[in-house]
Amino acid sequence: MEQTRERPRLLIADDDPELVGILLKRLGDLNCEITTASDGEQALKEIRAVRPDVVILDVMMPRKNGWEVCRAIRQDPELAGTGIIMLTGIGSSLNEMTSPLYGADEYLDKPFNFSELIFKIKRLLVGRTK
Repeated sequence: MEQTRERPRLLIADDDPELVGILLKRLGDLNCEITTASDGEQALKEIRAVRPDVVILDVMMPRKNGWEVCRAIRQDPELAGTGIIMLTGIGSSLNEMTSPLYGADEYLDKPFNFSELIFKIKRLLVGRTK
């Protein structure tokens, strides 16, 4: 039986180290355990090891793109409850149409509003923390 966590877990997967640094700084107030990954394969490895409550995925990453990672999460019964936010600069209409097809719960287009991202994270955390 898994023990109750004191803090929710969040994983940020993006190959832009500057953006990851900004996200770490801005999301620090959420009081989450935050893990990062710089490519899709590393993201999947971390997701399986850490079991985050919410994953923030960039689409355009090396080794596996965010959609492939999203699909892998949704196909794994042990990860099925993971909240997924696609955060990408591929274009709003493409992101809006494609993200739900791969099983993402939410999406935001770069550049994005941090308040909106925090709102979406909090909404996904409700009922997901163990």
